[in-house]
Amino acid sequence: MRTRRLALAAASGAALLAAATFPVTAPASAAEGTAGAAELLAKVETCSQISHGKYRQDPSAAADVPVCGMDGAVFWKSGLGIDCDGQITPACNKDTDPWFQSDTRFHQSNGLPLSAEKLPYVVVPSAGSIWNYASSGIKGGGVVAVIYRNKVEYAVVGDTGPTNTIGEASYATAKALGMDPNPKTGGADSGVTYILFKNSQSKPIESHSAARTLGHDLTQQFLANN
Repeated sequence: MRTRRLALAAASGAALLAAATFPVTAPASAAEGTAGAAELLAKVETCSQISHGKYRQDPSAAADVPVCGMDGAVFWKSGLGIDCDGQITPACNKDTDPWFQSDTRFHQSNGLPLSAEKLPYVVVPSAGSIWNYASSGIKGGGVVAVIYRNKVEYAVVGDTGPTNTIGEASYATAKALGMDPNPKTGGADSGVTYILFKNSQSKPIESHSAARTLGHDLTQQFLANN
């Protein structure tokens, strides 16, 4: 994973709001959609900061994104940079993505890297002085509710990035949320909320249907407890 926000800004000028195979379930956004978006956003209007400082959205930006804690979850609000790392696919490769890397921090149940084109996943900052995701009960395969323009997409924690930047998710996540998923020009500069459910783990990590089912249950628990 690398931060791609600089390329996004250069390509658009202003905000862009507008191998071996293994069975991977593609996003089924009809089961997610707008269900719960307003309710979730109402719960995360204020931030009880748990990070020791704030993150940048790209190396040249101000550090203005805190990680916030709640009962059963952590969250942050930022933009979304496109992560295309993992398995080589028609949409994610060295030709389509200048920053492409053929691996992800967490792997499928058969040992292969995740597929950014097929699997909705989120990138978390690597453990550092600002925040250690593991200390908050966040792990590989943990379930994430990603909200954009009143739409919810359930994803998993699938990759890690730099220790000082935040706000990146897979090609599949962006596409499911209605964004341009192009790693060179896509994503969003702002307006994205990430809610990571503590001590959750979807298995197998490559099954989006499993993440969606668990995500729905965790959402109901989160709404009831906060």
